[in-house]
Amino acid sequence: MDASAAPPFAIEARGLWRRFGTTVAVAGIDLLVPTGSFYGVVGPNGAGKTTTLSMITGLLRPDAGHVSIHGTDLWADPDVAKRLLGALPDGVRLFDRLTGAQLITYAGLLRGLDRDVVASRTGELLAALDLEQAGSTLVSDYSAGMTKKVALATAIVHGPRVMVLDEPFEAVDPVSAANIRDILRQFVAGGGTVVVSSHVMELVERMCDHVAIVATGRVLAAGTVDEVRGTATLEDRFVELVGGRRTSEGLQWLHTS
Repeated sequence: MDASAAPPFAIEARGLWRRFGTTVAVAGIDLLVPTGSFYGVVGPNGAGKTTTLSMITGLLRPDAGHVSIHGTDLWADPDVAKRLLGALPDGVRLFDRLTGAQLITYAGLLRGLDRDVVASRTGELLAALDLEQAGSTLVSDYSAGMTKKVALATAIVHGPRVMVLDEPFEAVDPVSAANIRDILRQFVAGGGTVVVSSHVMELVERMCDHVAIVATGRVLAAGTVDEVRGTATLEDRFVELVGGRRTSEGLQWLHTS
């Protein structure tokens, strides 16, 4: 697709609902992610972030609502839509009896890439994510941070146009996190779109150009980072919208003097 003809939204999710038993996890969320944006999704635990990201990547079918990826209906034409996506779900289960290199290779071949292309990209990804020395090690022997990085590699090996990453920096060391941020910034600079969820407001504020604050299964505010935070910090705006701050009164036993 010619860039000039690209739809204005890389992801257009409207009216998403999802219930688990009697619990409503997502209650009519609209999420409009501009093409070429670095979009952050923030919210407290249990806000519905992971459920929302699972629905916009086709991992979970909504009870109601519509999702399109670059103008392609995710549920009406999933093969086309999912080829555009790279997804890093929360708590993803990997084939951990493969080595890191084998796992990335497997993911690339599943995506239909030529074996020579997969071999080249696997080497590049292992180097970029500081996993070269661990490429021949079983994923089951990886640390939590290494597992997160190799999962990210499997999500992007096919060169997607849109990345949806649920807590991509969780358990990742500062140096690796900086490398990942560089990869994502270069991807956006090249015309790609990134959606990340995170609990770290300072990281989202520094990294993203758009943000949505989600709580109780609803979007409380969305837009550019400047629009959402106004004259405050993003963290202050988040606390103002979400509430829930607690004092430490009653914990006198923690005081040593």
